[in-house]
Amino acid sequence: MRKSTGFVIALAGFALLSCGDAVIKSMAGEWPATAIAALRFCIAIPLLGILVLAQNGKQALVVRRPVLQAARGVSIAFASLLFFLSLFFMPQAEATAIVFVNPILTAILSMVFLRERMNYAGWASAAVALCGVALILRPNLAELGLIALLPLVAAFFFACMMIFNRMAAGTGTAVVLQFYLALAATPLLMLFAVTGHYSGIEALQVTTPDWSIIARCAIVAVSASLAHGLIYVGTTRANAAVAAQAVYIQLPVALAIDAFIFRHWPDLAAMIGVVLIISAGLVNGLIPLMRRK
Repeated sequence: MRKSTGFVIALAGFALLSCGDAVIKSMAGEWPATAIAALRFCIAIPLLGILVLAQNGKQALVVRRPVLQAARGVSIAFASLLFFLSLFFMPQAEATAIVFVNPILTAILSMVFLRERMNYAGWASAAVALCGVALILRPNLAELGLIALLPLVAAFFFACMMIFNRMAAGTGTAVVLQFYLALAATPLLMLFAVTGHYSGIEALQVTTPDWSIIARCAIVAVSASLAHGLIYVGTTRANAAVAAQAVYIQLPVALAIDAFIFRHWPDLAAMIGVVLIISAGLVNGLIPLMRRK
């Protein structure tokens, strides 16, 4: 019962993340993605700071292994910005599906940097996932060009963050580490927003935002923090491997949002690609469990 409850809580957390992505997508053309990403993290910092002080006291604000925390922040800054940009150009479900190669990329990076071994099943699941990505990218590359690769590059930076997260284990609680993450990412995202504004590119001009833009960025900041909290609670009540499988709820939620809010229906090839990526991710997640047995 405890494990099933934990899984449901994690499920709610991951579903909430997809709802936040939809809010981001709703701002396409209204404000630059660079500014949206920066404001979203600026709003998150004081919220997380209050939680950190309430749960851990002032001593938690002393940063442990600052270089590693900075690396986590740089990774999430690039990953978030690139994913936000992809949402402006691509259907949410397809961008989300491509980012789901992140576990496969994490496994490969773990082999390179953490000396973890990947067996034939792991390589097979990686190949299947890449086939799925190719099916989803096929129409998007033809229509958008290299812009369609944005979620794939975002997935790479998400994978880098996961590697740094493993290395940062033990340097603080989940809330403290989330606070460090936002604190390190925000200056870089603000730099991106300022650079974009003065680049001369019209789409990156940061104008005074309408109140609804600020409100929607606040909704994303609050919902993302709440979602990560639910995922953390779900992981503690079940176990990490079980709770991690709840991530795949994001795809059906994103598909429903695309269909009923943004009026986009994926073609058959894209749907096959989605299924291949999910299957590869599930197999990749089961491999460690099988090894333990």
